Amino acid sequence: MAKVLIVEDDSTIRTSVVRALSERGHVVTSSATAMEGLKLAVAEKPDVILLDLGLPDLDGREMLRMLRAVSQVPVIVVTARRTEDEIVRALDAGADDYVVKPYGASQIDARIRAILRRSGAPDEPRDAAVTVGGLRIDPRSRVASVDGEPLDLTPREFELLHYLAVRAGEVVSKRELLTEVWQVPYTGVDKTVDVHLSWLRRKLGETAQEPRYLYTVRRVGVRLVDPDGRS
Repeated sequence: MAKVLIVEDDSTIRTSVVRALSERGHVVTSSATAMEGLKLAVAEKPDVILLDLGLPDLDGREMLRMLRAVSQVPVIVVTARRTEDEIVRALDAGADDYVVKPYGASQIDARIRAILRRSGAPDEPRDAAVTVGGLRIDPRSRVASVDGEPLDLTPREFELLHYLAVRAGEVVSKRELLTEVWQVPYTGVDKTVDVHLSWLRRKLGETAQEPRYLYTVRRVGVRLVDPDGRS
C-alpha cells in the first residue's frame, strides 16, 4: 500500500483513478490544480505523485521544478503529451516515469510498485524474518510456522506466503502475485494463484469461507492480516 497524490484537472479521470487505486489498497488524495497539489505534497508527504502536465493554473513541468526544490518524492507524469521532446523535458525537470494517456489502472499500479521498489531503503534487510500474529516466516532458513507449529510448505507456497506477509495489511492482486512470485504474465484466466492460496489456507487451518490470515478481496486480490489486529 502506498500514499498516492494525484494532480489531475480532468474530474472524470481523477475520480476514476482515485477509485481504481483505492480498490488496490492505496491511500489516495487528489488535487485539480498545481498549487493545491504542491501544498498537499508538502503537507501529506505522499510516497508517489501522479502528475498531469496540462494543469489550469501552472504547467505541470513548472510544478515539478518547484516540487523538486523541496522534495524528492517519486513523480510519475501522466499526460496526453506524447512527443519525445515532451518526455525528455519532463524527465529533465525531475520526473521519475512518464505514462501517456489513455492508460489502465493496472499499468499505473504496476509503475507505482516498481518506483517504490527502486526508491526503497537500500540498507533494508531483504532476508529478515517476518512475523504477523502467530505466523512467522524466516527466508534465511526457509522455515515458516504458525502458533509455534512448523508449516510443511512447498517452495512456491513458502514464497507466496512470504510475499504476502511482507505486505501484511495490503491488498495484493493476482496479477502482481503471478508477476512477482511466479515471474509469468497474468492472462486473466490463470487459476495458479487460486489453487496455491487454497493449499495455503488448508495448511494454515482456515478456509476461504472462514478465513483467519488470508482474506479474499473480491475482484481485487488477497490480503494477509494479523487475525488479532485484523490489519
